[in-house]
Amino acid sequence: MKDRYNLNGILVVNKDIGPTSRDVVNQVSRILGTKKIGHTGTLDPMARGVLVLTIGRCTKLSEFLTCKYKTYVAEFDLGYETNTLDSTGVVLNTGKKEFSKETIEQCIMRFEGKYLQEVPKYSAVKIEGRRLYDIARAGENVELPSREVEISYIKILRIEGNHVEIECRVSKGTYIRSLIRDIGVQLGSYATMTALLRKKQGKFQLEDAYTVDRIEAGEYAILSVEDVLEDIEAVEVDEAILKKVSNGCKIACNKNCEFLKFTSHGKVIALYKKEEDIYRMYFKNIEE
Repeated sequence: MKDRYNLNGILVVNKDIGPTSRDVVNQVSRILGTKKIGHTGTLDPMARGVLVLTIGRCTKLSEFLTCKYKTYVAEFDLGYETNTLDSTGVVLNTGKKEFSKETIEQCIMRFEGKYLQEVPKYSAVKIEGRRLYDIARAGENVELPSREVEISYIKILRIEGNHVEIECRVSKGTYIRSLIRDIGVQLGSYATMTALLRKKQGKFQLEDAYTVDRIEAGEYAILSVEDVLEDIEAVEVDEAILKKVSNGCKIACNKNCEFLKFTSHGKVIALYKKEEDIYRMYFKNIEE
């Protein structure tokens, strides 16, 4: 299938509960008539909210956009744990579920900041080339890796009996299911996620996202590279630098920011990343 349009940009989708992130990519790919679409952060089937899709040349910006902080609203129950750490799984353990609001609040707030988090058994993390969820489904045991994550803030929205609702802003690689599991452990019991909404990823927020139905109806807007990179410091190039950028050359520049965009007549032609004392090509926005 040839691309119906020469599409390049970012489309922010409001994912519904049910489909996988890959399902959404496939649906939008069919609607837009282009195969060159990726996403910048998986949402589990039971989760909903912001799913950022990269289209055309912008698929090369996926890692850049994935690095951004994400904001979630999550609900969970205290007193039991499943194999998937969410309510879609099989219950493995049960424990105490009644705690005072003060005890729950104090426990949750201890998780603000950085900590070492063990990834879930049912996740897409690879161990020796195999996805953890494939290993788990095969009934095999493996040591789960841990990594440092950062919880910028946690707000407690609601506590009703053993049911809790929180909002949190987290770094790349944070699993909310694991955070909730760890809250249960800290309380001396268990906890399992029952609902998850991603409100924001970087600058992209739920209010600006489109459902697949709206996209199907043509009610959507694709963000340009200029929209996406508007907060990045810009350098307007002359003909000599334009030629270097077009050829993907390294650029020496007296700047001290991690990323730098080069523009020509206001149009972004490339995004560069600082490496020691030079800038190296990270993303090229020039028609080949």
